[in-house]
Amino acid sequence: MTDPQTRPPLLAVMPRDARLDFLRGVALVMIFINHVPGTVYENFTSRNFGFSDAAEGFVLISGIAAGLAYSPAIARGITWPSVGRIWHRAWTLYLIHLLTTVLAIAVVAAGVLWLDTAALLKEHNLGPIFTRPFGVQLGIPLLSHQIGYANILPLYAVLLMVTPFALVAALNWPRALIAGAAVLWFLSGHFYIDFPNFPNAGGWFFNPLSWQLLFAIGLATGAALRRGQRLVPDRLWARWATGLFLLVAAVCTLNPTAQAAMGTMLWRLQDAGMPRIFTAFDKTYVSGPRLVHILALAYFLSTLPALKRLAHSGFARPFVLMGRQSLPVFALGIVLAYAAQVIMTAWPSGLALDSVIIAAGLALHLAVAWARARLRLDRR
Repeated sequence: MTDPQTRPPLLAVMPRDARLDFLRGVALVMIFINHVPGTVYENFTSRNFGFSDAAEGFVLISGIAAGLAYSPAIARGITWPSVGRIWHRAWTLYLIHLLTTVLAIAVVAAGVLWLDTAALLKEHNLGPIFTRPFGVQLGIPLLSHQIGYANILPLYAVLLMVTPFALVAALNWPRALIAGAAVLWFLSGHFYIDFPNFPNAGGWFFNPLSWQLLFAIGLATGAALRRGQRLVPDRLWARWATGLFLLVAAVCTLNPTAQAAMGTMLWRLQDAGMPRIFTAFDKTYVSGPRLVHILALAYFLSTLPALKRLAHSGFARPFVLMGRQSLPVFALGIVLAYAAQVIMTAWPSGLALDSVIIAAGLALHLAVAWARARLRLDRR
């Protein structure tokens, strides 16, 4: 990272990096598969080979994309047009979150009425919708009641609300931004500080006070890329170090003996006084192992020339298309995931049904991405 005085200006025109779209498309596929638990295909998503999963990658990539998209306008000053564009995006996310929540509830209600799938009401924070309807009707628009799998858009909307000011820091003082975000991450995880739920007790599953660290690193990365730079230089030793860490993480995840040994080591560190935020695997607070893993994975992938070639290949085109239309694709995936769970609750699951559900869901993902892209082309 260079000093502000020697930092080059932002690039006025920058070609879209297909790697970001490709990786975001891959993350969307894995998120959908993970949101349909019980299929054989969930055994092959990234969470089975390391400490983090597709959600961490999706938030980090979203931060990078926001830094790339919004930093030129913010660099010209905090004005209503520059801030309003970002806040309008946050408002859009809020509205889509409400729509997907209502549609997901409708899908579950239809299953209960006609397919005898009331067992689903015990999962995903759905029960209070029917047992405490007035509190939930207030909690949903306040974002204090979120159902499972439909709770990442509120996080993104909250983070976008502070993005204009975070980008000022990313453009001028990236180290300070990341350091401040790391302090907030530590405090929220150490003292269990979270946004409150209502009408239920507890806090948000995706705690914005913790997840903001990944998003802030993404913003700083995107702002650096806009200058034609890397936030963290490409060093051979760092590539080997992160690659080795990823290999160890995969072994510890896949091998029960290694997993037990790692658990014992982390428990002893915690017993010796190390804060739990560094030793736990808590997704709500993006605890240490999850955070380090996704950052190591991001660095390692960003240094691989093969990834750039792959992202521009014919194989990658469906993923790139979905990544470029990530919002409608993600929203569709939420509703489809609930429909899939209704089906799997109503009928015995097996390889054939699993394959039909996942294949049909991903085909619809791709169809929506294609239609959205085509609509944009026709409007030009």
